[in-house]
Amino acid sequence: MTRHYDVVVLGAGSGNTVVDDRFAHLRVAIVERGPFGGTCVNRGCIPSKMYVHAADLLTGAVRGPALGVRTAAEAADQASWERLRDRITSRIDAVAESGEDYRRGLDFVDVLRGTGRFTGPGALEVEDAEGGVTAITADQVVIATGSRPVVPDLPGLHDVPHVTSDSVMRIEELPRRMVVLGGGYVGCELAHVFAALGVEVVQVESEDLLLSSQDADVAELVTRAARDRWDVRTGVRLERAELLDDGSAALVLDDGSTLETDLVLVAVGRRTNADLLDLDRAGVPVDDEGRVVVDEHQRAADGVWALGDASSPVPLKHVANQDARVVQHNLLHPDDLAVSDHRHVPQAVFTEPQVASVGLTEAAAREQGIDLAVGRKDVADTAYGWALQSGPDDDDPAGPGGFAKVLVDRATGLLVGAHVVGPMAASLIQPLIQAISSDVPVRGLARGQYWIHPAPTELVEGALLAAEEELDG
Repeated sequence: MTRHYDVVVLGAGSGNTVVDDRFAHLRVAIVERGPFGGTCVNRGCIPSKMYVHAADLLTGAVRGPALGVRTAAEAADQASWERLRDRITSRIDAVAESGEDYRRGLDFVDVLRGTGRFTGPGALEVEDAEGGVTAITADQVVIATGSRPVVPDLPGLHDVPHVTSDSVMRIEELPRRMVVLGGGYVGCELAHVFAALGVEVVQVESEDLLLSSQDADVAELVTRAARDRWDVRTGVRLERAELLDDGSAALVLDDGSTLETDLVLVAVGRRTNADLLDLDRAGVPVDDEGRVVVDEHQRAADGVWALGDASSPVPLKHVANQDARVVQHNLLHPDDLAVSDHRHVPQAVFTEPQVASVGLTEAAAREQGIDLAVGRKDVADTAYGWALQSGPDDDDPAGPGGFAKVLVDRATGLLVGAHVVGPMAASLIQPLIQAISSDVPVRGLARGQYWIHPAPTELVEGALLAAEEELDG
C-alpha cells in the first residue's frame, strides 16, 4: 500500500532541521539510509575538528621548547590513536542515535530507513537494507541528500589500501606512512592531523599550490608551512597504483616518481548524492555535475525543494543550514517566500596555519576590473604575535606566522574580499564578514570602535587601517 505524506525530507543532515513543531498538523516522513546528522556530524566538520584540536595541541607542545617551555609531549608519538578515536566516535555516535530517537518519538513524523528514489512527480520508493521497498507519495519533497567523496577511476587505485574522509576517522590503527591525494581543505586538514600524530605524510596535489582556490598569498604561505612539516608534492598527478606483496601500495606519479605507502587517503573532492535519486522521473532539473537546479527560493520544481550539497556548489554546513531555514519558511509560508542569499559565503580551513576567507580573492577582484586598495597586517607585527615569537629576529618559530588582508573597492569604499591566515583565523574574520555582508564602509571602521589590546583582533584592526591609508594615498 502506498503511504501519502504532506512533506517528505530526503536526508537527515541539515534536512532534519527543516521540520519542527510547526509541522505537527502535517504528516511528515524523513528518509535516511545512514546515521542521523549527515556528513557534518558523522564524517565531516565535527569529528574532523575534534581531531584537529588534538593535532593543534600536539604541534603546540612540540614547539614549546622554542619559547623556553618544556612540555610533556615534545614528540608526536605521545598520542594514543585508540583513545583519541574512541573519544570522538563515541560522542558523535551518541548524537546521531539521540537525533534519530527524537524523531521517532514524534507522532507526526515517520522515519523511513533506506534509500529514496523518485518514481514520478511526487512519487518515491524507499529501499531498505534488506531490499524491501516502500512506496510513498508527497505533496512536498525536500531533497537534502548531501554528498559523497570522489574516488577517481585510476588504474589500480581501488586495489590498494585506501580510505576517504568518510572512513579515515575510524581506522583501526595509525599507518606508518600515508599518502594524501588532494590539496583542498579536506586534504590539508587531515594531512595536518596525521602528521601531528606521527604518521609519515606525503601530500600530492595537481595544482602548483595547496588550497589553490584561496587568495594566492594565503595559498603560498600554507604550502610553505606544510612543506616544513610533511612531504608536499605539487604540480603532479597520480597515474596508477600497484598493490605490493606486503600489502602496501606503490603510487606512480606523472613526473616518473614512485611513492610507497601503507595507506592512501583520497581527498580529491566530493560529488552530490542527488544524482542517485532518478530525478528525471520527477522532472527535476540538474546541472552538468548532477546537482539540483534551484531558484532563489530553493525551489527546483512544483512541490520539490533542495538544499545544501544536493544543490549548492559550495559544500559547507553553514550554507546547508541557511538553505534549510529558507526551505522551512517557504514550506510554512507559501504565500510569502523567503530568498536565499549566497553572495558572501565565508569559509575556513582548519589546517596549520588556520585559514578563513570571505568574498573575492585579489586575483579575482582584479580580473573583474575592480580598482583595489589592499590592506595587510602580519601576525608578527602585532602585540599578540610577539607572544608567539622567541625573539625579534625570529619570524615565528612557534608557528608558521600569518596575516590579515582586506580588499577594498576604491570606487565605493566597500570591502570586496577578506583573508586571514594564522592563529584563530576562523574567529578573527567574523567582523569582516559582518562588514562585507552589511555594506559597511571600510573608512572609519577601524577607528569607530575599540579593539582590545593586546588581543589577536588587533590583526584585523591593522589590516583595516592599512587599507584606509591606501584609500587616502
